[in-house]
Amino acid sequence: HPWETVTTAAMQKYPNPMNPSVVGVDVLDRHVDPSGKLHSHRLLSTEWGLPSIVKSVSVLANSTIIQESEHSTVHDGFMGIELRSAGISFTNMVSVDERLTYKPHPQDPEKTVLTQEALITVKGVSLSSYLEGLMASTISSNANKGREAMEWVIHKLNAEIEELAASARGSIRTPMAAAAALVDK
Repeated sequence: HPWETVTTAAMQKYPNPMNPSVVGVDVLDRHVDPSGKLHSHRLLSTEWGLPSIVKSVSVLANSTIIQESEHSTVHDGFMGIELRSAGISFTNMVSVDERLTYKPHPQDPEKTVLTQEALITVKGVSLSSYLEGLMASTISSNANKGREAMEWVIHKLNAEIEELAASARGSIRTPMAAAAALVDK
């Protein structure tokens, strides 16, 4: 999809049926800086279904809501958007720093290139390398769900645009049709 479409969808990605674990999104700050970049800071609340092995070795067993801080910057001048998120719950044990970058495809304006990176660190927990691998696998699986969610949001946005256009066409025709009916009488 074109970069403008993908950027709009990225900012409206949650809630969606592909990522039901995201149970809340709060915009904490949004502003445009003097250079024209749009900055947003959102708080994402996610509900994790943790594997029993993780519950048995951690204090996470009693809490399933995890908070994540997401900072995004939209660079309109060179058309790029960067989203950085980091968990803010249980960071003394687990930290996940994720970065997504969307840029227009260099040869095809109808496509957007997504680069996604994640740094996972598990500290002070038994089986830390196992847990890091498990989390990496989950993040990889969720990346596919994220792309599906973007497609879902884009489809939803396109449907809304079509509905608005049809509504506008209908409201324009109705007065004209009424006027024509009066003339015919």
